[in-house]
Amino acid sequence: MNSLGRHILVEFIGCNSDILNDVATIEKGMVEAARVAGATVIQSNFHHFSPYGVSGVVVIQESHLAIHTWPEYQYAAVDLFTCGTSVDPWVSFDFLRKVFQAQNYSALEMYRGSLSMLTRAEYKLEETRAEVEKRIGPNFQRNLWFTDKDENQALSLRYSKDILFHKKSPYQTVRIYDTEAYGKMLAIDNMIMCTERDEAHYHEMISHPAMQLHGQAKNVLIIGGGDGGTAREVLKYPSLEKVTMVEIDETVIEASKAFLPTVASQFNHPKLDLKIGDGIDFVAKAAAESYDVIIVDGSDPEGPAKGLFSKEFWQNCHRCLKKDGIVVTQGESPMFHQNTFVELNQCLKGIFGTKNVHTSLFHATTYPTGMWSIQMSTKSGKHPVKDYQAEKAREFVHQQGLHYYNEGLHVGAFQLPTFVKKLINEL
Repeated sequence: MNSLGRHILVEFIGCNSDILNDVATIEKGMVEAARVAGATVIQSNFHHFSPYGVSGVVVIQESHLAIHTWPEYQYAAVDLFTCGTSVDPWVSFDFLRKVFQAQNYSALEMYRGSLSMLTRAEYKLEETRAEVEKRIGPNFQRNLWFTDKDENQALSLRYSKDILFHKKSPYQTVRIYDTEAYGKMLAIDNMIMCTERDEAHYHEMISHPAMQLHGQAKNVLIIGGGDGGTAREVLKYPSLEKVTMVEIDETVIEASKAFLPTVASQFNHPKLDLKIGDGIDFVAKAAAESYDVIIVDGSDPEGPAKGLFSKEFWQNCHRCLKKDGIVVTQGESPMFHQNTFVELNQCLKGIFGTKNVHTSLFHATTYPTGMWSIQMSTKSGKHPVKDYQAEKAREFVHQQGLHYYNEGLHVGAFQLPTFVKKLINEL
């Protein structure tokens, strides 16, 4: 060969969109494509982006294989660069074409580093490759990243093992990752739902402010919450007689039970009545004045959770609450989902009354921007700060060993930044 390397620029067209959005399958395919061509794999580094797209590179002893995918166009751009004569990049090409199930392709091969244009320099190595491998080890290093992003911002978490759980239900794609910094993580449709490290922030704040304010809740309804964390927190109250939980997607429960046992610890509790079904339909058919507290633990307003942000749903929640009832919902981020945050607040105020809707904020470290809201609506006019019993909450926190919520944080969470007050017309 009269050059230092061979470089193939490939466009795979008409690929399987699910494969192009699956970082684990792509990484495995790229690594194997390098190996079947005779290359020595040194490291892999792959990122998955939300809602779709994967970028990554496999570093080989003979150079690299790189990729970026556009699942929405069934398209992948691949870069195959090999040095010397021991590795044939066309073998990698053929392998990847089958992995991605490409219906068509274009490929351009270039020879890099033409020897007729180069002069070999006298360069003395301080260490041979064998000596370096002996010192640092020849082990293949994996570097995989999950990225939750929109057009302007992103959060990435590193994971280095295979995806622990991956199933596509009739409603959504559910995965469990084992991350380096936050432990096991539940992701739905490539959006972070919870991690072992910070799940208590969310689950305690969506549960305890309402439960403490009510004081004697006996009948609680949870809409969503398939990971089990909200049910776990609510079931800590001895006054409860029954918790009804309605989750549309049994796959979320299955994943959480298998890989998030500390979150899904109360699914067998005798006071929990678990129903697999549509929470929107359940509330529409529920009897009036049935529940002391309703907790809406849904995901972002996409897919099966979209109806949880409708006026009709909240009117039904109001009807189902007892006269002193309280309903709470995750209210999105005023920094990330500003329009949804404001629209939900306005909708609730239109149904419950302006003075009966209260917004709290808390730190959600793996949610976009790290700032998240809970929106609470009271049917009787109870105020979450003025009518709240701090000493009772302090005793509860101590007895239960809570991780995030406490009596001081309860009060502070409802003290909103000026910009948030302006957004919801409370300034």
